Amino acid sequence: GAGAMRPLTDDETRTFFEKLASFIGENVRHLIDRPDGAYCFRLNKDRVYYVSEEMVKLAGGVPKEDLVALGTCFGKFTKSGKFRLHITALEPLAAHAKHKVWIKPSSEMSFLYGNHVPKQGLGRITEGTPQYGGVVVYNMSNVPLGFGVAAHSTERCRDLGPQVAVVLHQADIGEYLRVEEELS
Repeated sequence: GAGAMRPLTDDETRTFFEKLASFIGENVRHLIDRPDGAYCFRLNKDRVYYVSEEMVKLAGGVPKEDLVALGTCFGKFTKSGKFRLHITALEPLAAHAKHKVWIKPSSEMSFLYGNHVPKQGLGRITEGTPQYGGVVVYNMSNVPLGFGVAAHSTERCRDLGPQVAVVLHQADIGEYLRVEEELS
């Protein structure tokens, strides 16, 4: 039926992997070939779940409502076919992130309320981060807070005024508190 978990189509896979690659580059393969077994992505009601292939095999007889609890939701496809990463993907993204931004304590709360990060809130940024590249956002204690898009390249950031946005907010852990009902 429509509610069943299924593999992604070629088009869905391409769209999804392009989005992932903007954050983790060729590390996408580490998500699939893991020392603890093979993992795969499955679609259920427009949402993409990251699940162990072992679970998928075992789950043959499991009611589909319970299946979603077995995996990590990476995000969902919009009506227009774009893919939006959800905050629930933060842990695997952070584990493999190519580009990182550390923000100062003065900008933490603002980011956790869904705001972009201004230059004055930037602690540091990975060398070679490209403009519009996906970045995982950390506090200065190295705790992942969310992710977004670099508004400017690393090089360009040095010349910006204090109020200019350097990270465009996409998702943050404050969402767990703000939209519990939407995520479940």
